[in-house]
Amino acid sequence: MNNSMEKKDLKPARVFEQFARINQIPRPSKHEEKMIEYLREFGKSHGLETKVDKTGNVLIRKPATKGYENRKTVILQSHMDMVCDKLVDVEFDFYKDAIQTYIDGEWLHAKGTTLGADDGIGDAIELAILDSDDIEHGPLECVFTRDEETQLTGALGMEDDFMNGDYLINLDSEDEGQIFVSCAGGRSTIATFKFQREQAPKRYFFMQASLKGLIGGHSGDDINKKRANAIKVLTRFLYNEQSKYDLHLASFNSGKLHNAIPRDGRVIFAVPDEVKEQVKADWNVFQASVEDEFHVTDTSMVFTLESTEPSEVLPKETGRKFIMALQAVDNGIFAMCQDEALASMVETSSNVAAVITRENEIEVLSSQRSNVMSNLDNMCNSVRAAYELGGAEVIATDGYPAWKMNPNSELVKITVNAYKKLFHKEPKVLGIHAGLECGLFSERYPDLDMVSFGPTLRYVHTPDECLHIPTVQMVWDHLLEVLKNIPEK
Repeated sequence: MNNSMEKKDLKPARVFEQFARINQIPRPSKHEEKMIEYLREFGKSHGLETKVDKTGNVLIRKPATKGYENRKTVILQSHMDMVCDKLVDVEFDFYKDAIQTYIDGEWLHAKGTTLGADDGIGDAIELAILDSDDIEHGPLECVFTRDEETQLTGALGMEDDFMNGDYLINLDSEDEGQIFVSCAGGRSTIATFKFQREQAPKRYFFMQASLKGLIGGHSGDDINKKRANAIKVLTRFLYNEQSKYDLHLASFNSGKLHNAIPRDGRVIFAVPDEVKEQVKADWNVFQASVEDEFHVTDTSMVFTLESTEPSEVLPKETGRKFIMALQAVDNGIFAMCQDEALASMVETSSNVAAVITRENEIEVLSSQRSNVMSNLDNMCNSVRAAYELGGAEVIATDGYPAWKMNPNSELVKITVNAYKKLFHKEPKVLGIHAGLECGLFSERYPDLDMVSFGPTLRYVHTPDECLHIPTVQMVWDHLLEVLKNIPEK
C-alpha cells in the first residue's frame, strides 16, 4: 500500500476538513436527522439564514461578497444521505459509527464500508464555501436534500419556492472533466410471489449455491460496463438444472438496494438423491463458463456449492415459474441514446436489484431507467409482463422524471469556458444514465438553468467506493471560477 500522501496533505484542506466532519455523522438514507441538525447548527453558528422544509431539506443562504451583489443567484446543491454497504466480515453500525478512511496512493477509501463521498464530498464543498470569507461570489443558496439514494424523496417532497436562484449547480457527479446536462428518469418495479410452503419429497438432497466477490456498482452509471449480476447468474444455474431434474426451490436471497448491481447471493434448493453428484458436476462446468464470460469485468468471483439442512420448499409450480420469470426478465442495456450529442450514453436499462425470501413470499426488486419517458414505460411493462407471467403480483413506483438537455443553457457556456480557461482543454458535455435530482427540479422550476459536475469517484454504492483526491482540488478551482463569472441580473 502506498501511503506517501498523508491526511494532513489533502487539498483543498478546507474541503477535506468538512468531509472528515461529515463522515463522523451517521446519515443513512431516510435517517438523516443528525445531519439535518448539524447543518442547521452550522448555518446558525455562521450567522447565515437557514431553513429546513417539512421534508427535511436544508437551505443555507449566503449573501454576495462585496462588488458581486448584483449577480444572478446560484444554487449549489448536493444530497446529505449515503448508501450504506459493508463487507460481510466487517463489524459496523451505520446508525452509530463514524466512517474510517485511509489513503492509498491518490485515492481515499473507507475501511470495509462505503466511503460516503456520494455525496458527502458535494456537501463538504458547499460547507467549505459557506465557511470561507475569501471567495468571490454573488448571492448563494446552498441546498442539502435528504433521501436521494432511495427514490429522490427529498427533492420530490421539497416545498414550493424553497429555492429562489437563477442557476443550479448539482455537485453529485462522479467524473471530473465531465459536465452533465441531462439525466435519466427512473422507476422501481416490485414483484411478489406468494405461496404456502410444503415438505420436500422424500430422499431429496438439499444444496446451497452461493456466489460472492462480484464488482457490482451503480445500476445507472455502471450498467454499461458489462459486469455480472449475482441474481441473474444464480438464476441461470437454477433454470438449467430445473430443465433437467426435479428441482424444488427453498429460498433465494441476493442484493440489497434498488440502485446497486447485486454483488453476492445464495439459493437453497433440493434435488433427488440420485442426481446430486451430477448437479455438483454441472456447477463446476457452470462456474468455469461464467468465469470465462466475465473474465474482464469480474475477476474475483467465488462460487460455492455445499450441502445444507433440509427445510420446507416452495410448491413445485410456483418455484418453476419464479425461476422462469427471473430468467426471462430484462437486465442490462435495452437501448442507447438516439441524439447525436449523447450517442455514447445508455438511453434505457433495467437492473434486477434484490431478491428477498420470506416465510410465504419472495419479493423481487428491480429498477428501470430511461431519458425517454415513453421508453421507460415500455421497459417497465416488459419487466412487469415477465413477472406477471410467472404468477407474481406487481407494483411500480411513481419514480422520478428525466432531465432534458437545454441546448441554449447560459450556465453550460459559463461552466465550459471556466474549465477551458483553467485547464486548457475541453470538458466533456454529457448526459448521465443515473437519476439526478435535477430531473425533479426541472419539473418544479422549469426556468432553472442547471449543470452537474463533481470529482472522480469509483465503485460507488459498494465497500470499494473511492475518491480520486487530486480531482477535488480541480473541481474546487473550477467551481470558484464559475462563481466568479456569473453574470449580473
